[in-house]
Amino acid sequence: MRALVLDPSTVFHDDYPDPLPAAGESLIRVRMAGICGTDLELARGYMAHRGIPGHEFVGEIVDSTSRASTGKRVVGEINAACGHCDLCLANLGRHCPNRTVLGILGRDGAFAEFLTLPDSNLVELPDSIPNELGVFVEPIAAAYEIFEQIHLGRNERILILGDGRLGALVGLVLWAEGYDPVIGGHHAEKLDLLTALSLKTELEQHLASSFDTVIDCTGAPNGFTRAL
Repeated sequence: MRALVLDPSTVFHDDYPDPLPAAGESLIRVRMAGICGTDLELARGYMAHRGIPGHEFVGEIVDSTSRASTGKRVVGEINAACGHCDLCLANLGRHCPNRTVLGILGRDGAFAEFLTLPDSNLVELPDSIPNELGVFVEPIAAAYEIFEQIHLGRNERILILGDGRLGALVGLVLWAEGYDPVIGGHHAEKLDLLTALSLKTELEQHLASSFDTVIDCTGAPNGFTRAL
């Protein structure tokens, strides 16, 4: 198959071996893949990654243990957990120490014609959602994990620190769920774009000194300290 491979520099292959699905996995033909900030960092040497990057995708199942699934258009949870360790049994498979992660850790990713994932990781995409929106399911799911981790009160003052892609997605998710967060950042042009999407924004140096909840989306080493 055709694939983009980090080894360690970026190389395009026309004859990279097709992936072989393990028991309980499906073979998926990639229809569209998104480029994430993580992919760019991997290309710069992050984690000394070797293999095919890419973890935001829409694909079509071409081979599965379930014949009823063949031909379905899907997206997927990128963490393939072992299912047996203490964290998996506590429903924390995304933190499984034995997991592989699509395009990031121990599992070739979506910048290729085919990929494999466990059947339990796949979610069928409705016909009403085009590929161009479907590739955002994975980062949107990451934003929605906030609601699994903490309870946000309706009257809380919420700050999203960081005006990049992740901060924008988190802001849109909170706004869609009826919250009214403030996005704080250093880039006036980015904040203007978010303001046009009905989000509240503020240059970081003008922010109030206290909020009930701060969500760090800076991606910067000092982001956590700034959030505190």
